Amino acid sequence: MGPGDHLTLIDGSGYIFRAYHALPPLTRKSDGVPVGAVSGFCNMIWKLVEETKGPEAPTHLAVIFDYSSKTFRNAIYPLYKAQRPEPPEDLVPQFPLIRDATRAFNLPCIELDGFEADDIIATYATEAEALGARVTIISSDKDLMQLVTDRIGMLDGMKSRRIGRDEVFEKFGVEPGQVVEVQALAGDSVDNVPGAPGIGIKTAAQLLAEYGDLDTLLARAGEIKQPKRREALVGNADLIRISRQLVTLRRDVPVPEPLDALVLREPDPDMLLRFLTEMEFRTLTARVAAEAGRAAPVAAPEPSPAAELSPIDVTVYETVRDADALATWIARARERGAVAVDTETTGLDEMVADLVGIALCVEPGAAAYVPVGHVEGSGDLLGATTRVGGQMALDEVLALLRPLLEDDAVLKIGQNLKYDMKILARNGVRVGPIDDTMLMSYALDSGLGSHGLDALSERHLGHRPIPIKDLLGSGKGRITFAHVPIDRATGYGAEDAEVALRLHRALKPRLVRDRVTTVYETLERPLIPVLAQMEMHGVKIDREHLSRMSSRFAQRMAGLEAEIEELAGERFNVGSPKQLGDILFGKMGLPGGERTKTGAWATPADALETLAAEGHALPGRVLDWRQIQKLKSTYTDALPSYIHAETGRVHTSFSLAATTTGRLASTDPNLQNIPIRTEEGRQIREAFVAEAGNVLVSLDYSQIELRILAEVADIPALKQAFREGLDIHAMTASEMFGVPIEGMDPMIRRQAKAINFGIIYGISAFGLSNNLRIPRGEAQAFIDRYFEKFPGIRAYMDRTIAGAKAKGYVETLFGRRIHTPEIN
Repeated sequence: MGPGDHLTLIDGSGYIFRAYHALPPLTRKSDGVPVGAVSGFCNMIWKLVEETKGPEAPTHLAVIFDYSSKTFRNAIYPLYKAQRPEPPEDLVPQFPLIRDATRAFNLPCIELDGFEADDIIATYATEAEALGARVTIISSDKDLMQLVTDRIGMLDGMKSRRIGRDEVFEKFGVEPGQVVEVQALAGDSVDNVPGAPGIGIKTAAQLLAEYGDLDTLLARAGEIKQPKRREALVGNADLIRISRQLVTLRRDVPVPEPLDALVLREPDPDMLLRFLTEMEFRTLTARVAAEAGRAAPVAAPEPSPAAELSPIDVTVYETVRDADALATWIARARERGAVAVDTETTGLDEMVADLVGIALCVEPGAAAYVPVGHVEGSGDLLGATTRVGGQMALDEVLALLRPLLEDDAVLKIGQNLKYDMKILARNGVRVGPIDDTMLMSYALDSGLGSHGLDALSERHLGHRPIPIKDLLGSGKGRITFAHVPIDRATGYGAEDAEVALRLHRALKPRLVRDRVTTVYETLERPLIPVLAQMEMHGVKIDREHLSRMSSRFAQRMAGLEAEIEELAGERFNVGSPKQLGDILFGKMGLPGGERTKTGAWATPADALETLAAEGHALPGRVLDWRQIQKLKSTYTDALPSYIHAETGRVHTSFSLAATTTGRLASTDPNLQNIPIRTEEGRQIREAFVAEAGNVLVSLDYSQIELRILAEVADIPALKQAFREGLDIHAMTASEMFGVPIEGMDPMIRRQAKAINFGIIYGISAFGLSNNLRIPRGEAQAFIDRYFEKFPGIRAYMDRTIAGAKAKGYVETLFGRRIHTPEIN
């Protein structure tokens, strides 16, 4: 390279994000892989090639990328770029495809671990300038403006605007040579460069004009008359110097290719057309083919689901037993930009289960299992076991897999990934970015069946996976996965990973087609790491408090039993439905008794509630006894058994796809339905405590259901009441019963509250009568009067039901669909 040459350096990372945000989401039809940014990138490169011919044509050209988000600057200042958000999930798998696109255009694709693209650009530009060549940097990045000289210029490709010395001065108020000093003073909130608080670009330029350079300014900062400026500079001098290090581009990077290797080469038409055809970019393929004077390749016909999802063969999977084999699979995953992951463990409790093996799948038919914890022995967990040979050490496997599983450029696919993420997090591995097929199915088909792996596999792939029972057995002879022979574990584990990968290909394109991408991308997927952290953190409970409560509950139950036996006139087992039925309907002859198939009297809660509402004392006491008994058995006796031996905390599990409506479900233990309306329930809640020096904070929306109702049903009276800050329940009572709000009887307000919440959830007269313990006819009159006062609510309900019958689903304000297949 020498005088007369023209080096063009493309800021590839800038191209990627501009391409991504400039175009709507696009997926490849054949497999659902997101390719919108790839398409935009290819069009931008093609446009550049077409428009830079003649005198402006480069003689040398390279596309420069950021290798990762971590560089040498993080060692200088750990908070550098710390607040930058993760790249969009659907952009991550496109990073390697964009590198492939660059190579398909026959262009050098340059990146280097530990350095930013800007540093590589600075090094090449400086070297070329020293050799007398002209340099054009295609970017609008302000950090690159420090490089501008008479021979180094910039081009904002989006605006077709050239950036030279004058444009740099216009932006920074200084010559390019002092851009670094302005940035050091002003800082950069985007990159988390601290700078000096209160000093902006304009002020920084003024200070440098007055004092000459940054070192002189800092040395004489005490002379500055304005107190705030003086304090900002004196108090933050060290941070300003660190900021200068952060914004100064390195010009001595050990670049992987010499300048002469960047000589511009014409694209190989065959290679470029092959890539564009594989990406299914038909328009650009036709343009390139026309330019090359040949017919556009005919894309392979879009495969049918049956062809795409060829039979799964569990006999072809590989068992990975050494580091070289694992490295091969890791390289294949990086090449694909996505990998399905599944873990096998000794149990279902993520907080205590041990890792037995990890399965990886990179494409249909290409999956492997990495055993790490298989043992042999009697199978009795208390018996002696020995580690099976032919397995890598867990630490070695994790050391090799961690960079892949934590790599932002490789998408990790799985089914119910929250479980695997917690297992791996306990082993020091942070998994991300992710796609979860269970939650894709949940966003798409809520209400249409189970979202478990086996169910989804049979529904979408026509494949029945190996039942876990076939491996573990059942009953007393059940073993853990650690005792499963490795060859059988390979078939089972790798099959799970392949099924997840195939489900991803089947479900991901439907998110866009069915218009539920927003639900999945903004509600479901972002919640996975949040819940995983919450669950692992757990909550502290006061064991002694629960023990004392359990004793009090036992005493209360004994007292209620004595009352019940006195009312019954004899001793009997209150906990026995049969004996209770004999007392209520046999001996006492109370109305409404029904017999079960076995001939015994049925005593469900609703039957007892009806009898209690009619004024019968004994059923009411039994209901009170049952409530106390449930609190004792479910909470005060059971919760202490869930305290983790190591953390001393309770770790519930929040299920994301367990309800039809989108609500979370809490299991093992269920912490979501502890009563709050009774004194006993409130006492149980007091057992949840904060660590010393911390507090628990309780937050609640104010009358959120009624606010939503006012909006979605468009009820003017409710909207106006909220605007005016009225008591909605009191307002309802006033409308319903014709009483003034001022001085209202609390009992009347309580009835109105029950009506408000009951009716918007479709309560019947029977249900309302039980809730209020009033006759059913009176409850029906309340409901009828309610709809007369608020006719918009009935109209909204009728519209919703009619819409569900016509469409087969209902939809929330956020676009979540709940299918109602049996409504007709």
